[in-house]
Amino acid sequence: MRWQGRRGSNNVEDRRGSGGMGGKTLVGGGIGGIIVVIIVILLGGNPSSLLGDIGSGTTTQTAGNYQGTAQEEELADFVSVVLADTEEVWGDVFRQQGLTYTNPTLVLYSGSVKSACGMASSAVGPFYCPGDEKLYIDLSFYDELKQQFQAPGDFAMAYVVAHEVGHHVQNLLGTMDKLEPYRQQLSEQQFNTKYQVRLELQADYYAGVWAHYEQGKNLLEQGDLEEALTAASAVGDDTIQQRTRGYVVPDSFTHGTSEQRKRWFYKGFESGSLTGGDTFSVSNGQL
Repeated sequence: MRWQGRRGSNNVEDRRGSGGMGGKTLVGGGIGGIIVVIIVILLGGNPSSLLGDIGSGTTTQTAGNYQGTAQEEELADFVSVVLADTEEVWGDVFRQQGLTYTNPTLVLYSGSVKSACGMASSAVGPFYCPGDEKLYIDLSFYDELKQQFQAPGDFAMAYVVAHEVGHHVQNLLGTMDKLEPYRQQLSEQQFNTKYQVRLELQADYYAGVWAHYEQGKNLLEQGDLEEALTAASAVGDDTIQQRTRGYVVPDSFTHGTSEQRKRWFYKGFESGSLTGGDTFSVSNGQL
């Protein structure tokens, strides 16, 4: 992706080097959280221990004292440029629909972070919190993409950012509010099967819409699309479960299969349309 020397976003909050303990609420929406949560469940643990309920005290370090490596600082600049691009794209797309897009904030953190959705460890991966309209990313996830999931490349990380921004788009459009009553009425498994997977696949579609406009601006380089598709495939529920437990349990899916994630990202990439990603209206066979 052509990003060096381009404008970064003003909506980046750097909390690296700061940490805290407290909060008791589940974190919403992540691309990477399912990976660790599945592993914890398989080992008989309680995934909520990663997301909240970690105590009532608070410990902090001064963020200004944090010094990242040269590679980390370059990655911080990169995700800032990606965020700025999503602001421009979604601002234009919303205006075309007669809507107003409000920019989310990207929070960079290390280790753990407190959000309006509660406390989270970096083990849950990147996530979006609708309560404060912020994306949270520990930049070490980039190394996990390359090493653990064999999804290298800067555009793989760009896909991660764009996916979380996709959740922000859903929040602004009221999709999350519409689903909340069902979350209260259904069991966790029923909600995940019927709604959560579709929510995640729609965020993948929106990430593809963003990539469509990046290509239109001649900002993509050879291999970028393949990097994004590889990342989408690497974090599919079936791929993760096969690797961690040796078999797949579709009833426990929360994000969709590798094929579904690639399909919806690519569908958004091809169309560039805000209205073409209604994952909630299609049958299970069409997902």
